[in-house]
Amino acid sequence: MSITDFEFTGEGMQRVYENEKWTVGIKNWKPANDITGIDCLERHNKTDELFVLTEGACTLIYANETDNGLEFSSVQMEPGKVFNIPATLWHNTITQKDTKMILIEDSNTSMENSDIFNLNEKQIAAIRSLA
Repeated sequence: MSITDFEFTGEGMQRVYENEKWTVGIKNWKPANDITGIDCLERHNKTDELFVLTEGACTLIYANETDNGLEFSSVQMEPGKVFNIPATLWHNTITQKDTKMILIEDSNTSMENSDIFNLNEKQIAAIRSLA
């Protein structure tokens, strides 16, 4: 038996470790997570998701559903802190090119138990004002 390590240096997210209970991914900047590329939110319906910022800068954007539509908020991530996105909360990340994060979620998280919400121009403008 020995210790293994994992790395991902490309754009976007890659799962680097997975077992029957949870998965660990490395999430790096990609154009869709740039302030100019943000166009959707996602939610995972069965599990929380955890993010840890290790390099760069990230704004977590999230939205609660209200009678008047989505209500947007944001959190500036701080390196080394664990940020929990509860199940069913709409969210996305806005990152800069040098950003690297670790994400942890249930291994069964997939598009089969997640949703994507495509933002309109007014919603994109509201999100950009928060970042």
